[in-house]
Amino acid sequence: MDRNKLYPWYFTSGALIIFFLLCFLPGIIGILYSFTDWNNFTDKINFIGIKNYLEVFQGKSEYRMYIWNTVVFTTITTIMKTIVGLILALLLTQKVIKLKNFHRMVIFSPQVMSYLVVGLVFKSMLHPQTGFLNGFLNSIGLDFLAINWLTDLKWVFPTVMSVDTWKGMGYIMVVIIAGLMSISPDYYEAANIDGANFWEKFRSITLPLLKPIIINVTILNVTYGFRVFDMIYSLTNGGPGNATGVINTAVYKEFSKGNYAMGTTLSSILFFVLLFSLYFIIKSMENKEVEM
Repeated sequence: MDRNKLYPWYFTSGALIIFFLLCFLPGIIGILYSFTDWNNFTDKINFIGIKNYLEVFQGKSEYRMYIWNTVVFTTITTIMKTIVGLILALLLTQKVIKLKNFHRMVIFSPQVMSYLVVGLVFKSMLHPQTGFLNGFLNSIGLDFLAINWLTDLKWVFPTVMSVDTWKGMGYIMVVIIAGLMSISPDYYEAANIDGANFWEKFRSITLPLLKPIIINVTILNVTYGFRVFDMIYSLTNGGPGNATGVINTAVYKEFSKGNYAMGTTLSSILFFVLLFSLYFIIKSMENKEVEM
C-alpha cells in the first residue's frame, strides 16, 4: 500500500488516542468511581453498587432538589434567551433602526465578560441595603419594589435566571442575526406582493427558515444550563440555604467535603441527563429543518 495513503490514518489514529485518553477514559473512570465509597478519610475504596444513586433519589434527599433546580434553570433560561435574542435580532435587522452595529455591540458586550465577574458585579448591585437597584428604586419613590433580591426565597432564583439571561442573550442575538441575514430577500418580496403583513411573513418565512439556527442555539443553551456553576456560585453560592443549588454546586460541595464518590455520582447523573436531553432535542427536531 502506498505510504502516502497511510498518512491520514496516522493523524486520525493519533487524534482518537488523545481523545480517548484525555476525554473518554476520565469520564469512564468517573462513572466507575460513582459505584464506590471513595472519600478523603480512608485509602481503601470499596465497591458499593448503586447505593450512591439510591441516596440521590431517595425521598428526603436534598440532591433531588439540586437536580430539579438544574432542570428548571436550564428550561427557563433557554426559553428566555431564545425569545429575547430573537426579538432583539428582529429589531436590529430593521432598516428603520439607526446605528444598528452600535446597538448590537452594546447588547453583545456582556458576553465577553466572565460569568464570575458578572455575578460579583450584580451581587453588589442587588445588595438590599447598599445596592444600586434598591437605592434607585427608593430614590424615585418605588420603595415597595425594593426587595431582598438574593436572599428572599421567592425572588432569588428568578433573579439569578434573569441575570444569566442578560449575560447570554447577546450571543443568541448575534447568532440569530446571522441566520436572518442569510435568508434571501426574494421570499419577503414575494410575500409583499401577496400583501402579507409582518406576522404572516414571520410565521411563514422567517421562523421556518430559522429552525436550524434555533435548534443550534437551543443545544448551546441547554448544554450551558445543565453545566451552570460560576454564575450561581458568584451570586448566591447556592443559597439562601440550598434554594439556588444546582448539580454542579452540589458536586463542588461534595468534593470540598472529601466525599468524592458522591461528587462523581452527581457528575455522572449530570452527564446522562444532559446526554438524554440533547438526544431528545435533536430527535424531536430532526427532519423538521427547512432548506434555505
